[in-house]
Amino acid sequence: MGWPSDEPLAWFGGRLATGLEEVSHDPAALDSGGWWAVVATFEGELTAARFSDVRDAPLPPGEWHADQVGDWTSSLDQEAYESVVAHVRDEIAAGEVYQANVCRVLSASCGAGADVVGLAHLLAAGNPAPYAGVVRLPSHDVQVATASPELFLRRDGDRVSSGPIKGTGRTAEDLGEKDRAENVMITDLVRNDLGAVAATGSVEVPDLCAVEVHPGLVHLVSTVTARLRPEVGWAALLASTFPPGSVSGAPKSSALRIIREVEPVARGPYCGAVGWVDADQRQAVLAVGIRTFWLAGGALHFGTGAGITWGSDPAREWEETELKARRLLGIAGGAPTRPLGVPTPTPVSGRIVT
Repeated sequence: MGWPSDEPLAWFGGRLATGLEEVSHDPAALDSGGWWAVVATFEGELTAARFSDVRDAPLPPGEWHADQVGDWTSSLDQEAYESVVAHVRDEIAAGEVYQANVCRVLSASCGAGADVVGLAHLLAAGNPAPYAGVVRLPSHDVQVATASPELFLRRDGDRVSSGPIKGTGRTAEDLGEKDRAENVMITDLVRNDLGAVAATGSVEVPDLCAVEVHPGLVHLVSTVTARLRPEVGWAALLASTFPPGSVSGAPKSSALRIIREVEPVARGPYCGAVGWVDADQRQAVLAVGIRTFWLAGGALHFGTGAGITWGSDPAREWEETELKARRLLGIAGGAPTRPLGVPTPTPVSGRIVT
C-alpha cells in the first residue's frame, strides 16, 4: 500500500517534499523564500507549491494499476497531423516562421484511485530520465509524473543554463542535417531569450549538437549558459524564456500563433515546465514538460510532438511522435516495451497491442 493518494508531495532528484504550506500562481513568489515545487502549463498557468519538509529520501510508495488504463485517443489522428505539417510548411514558404513544434495530446480513461506516484515508480524503472519527478496536489488539480530528458532552466545564484533538445532518432545514424539545422536554430532562439535578462556578453554555448542516448531513442542536445543581471527575478526570467523554445519554434511569436491555430486542445503541463526552486539557496532545476503524464478530468494524458521545418516529411514527423510516445505509453498502460527499432503494429492513437 502507498501513502494516501490525496496527500500533497513532490519528489525530484532524490529529494522528497511534504508538509504543504502555500500554493501560489505568482512567479514572484519564487523569490520570497522556501522550497517550491513548480508546474507551469504551456499556456502559461503557473502553480508553485511551498513545502516545509524537504529531505533526501526515495520516492514514497504508490499504486498504479496499468490494466485500468483505457484505450488511448489522440487529439490529432495521422491524417490530421500530416495535414498540419503540410500547413506549417506553407507558413514557412510564406516567410511567416522558420520552425514550429506541432503536438498532439493523447488521453485515456483511468480507474478511480490512480496515483501519479505509482506511475512515477513505473517510469523510473522502465524509462529512467535525468529530470524525472512527480508533483501531487490533488486539491489544486495538479497531478504530474515526468520522465523529462530536457533541461529548461538550471539556476545557481546568478548563473543560469538551458539544454534545448532538437533532433530525435532511434540511433545516432538517424540524425541528419535537418536535425542539426533545427537544433542550431532553436539554440540561437534560447540564446536570444536568455540574452534579454543576462549581463552583456555573458551568454555562451559551451556545447552544440551533442548526441545524448536515452531509453529507446537519441537526441541532439545543446547547452546555453548566461549570468543574470542583478535585478532579474523569477517573473522576469520566465517572461523572457517561457514557453521553452524547443517546444514552440522560431520566431517564437509566429510559432505560438500557428500552434494556437492548428492544435485542437490545450497542451497543459506538456511542453510547460516541471521542477523545483529553492528560493533560500537561489537554486533551481526546471525541466521541459516532455515525456510527461498528468491526471485531469478522470483521464490520463500524455503529449507528443515534432519540430516542423521546410525539410520535414509529414509521414516521418508523424512517426517521430509515435517513437517518442510508444515506450512511455507501454509503461503506463501495461503493454510490453518494444525492442528498439521494432515498429508498433497499431498507431498510438489506438490501444497499444502486441
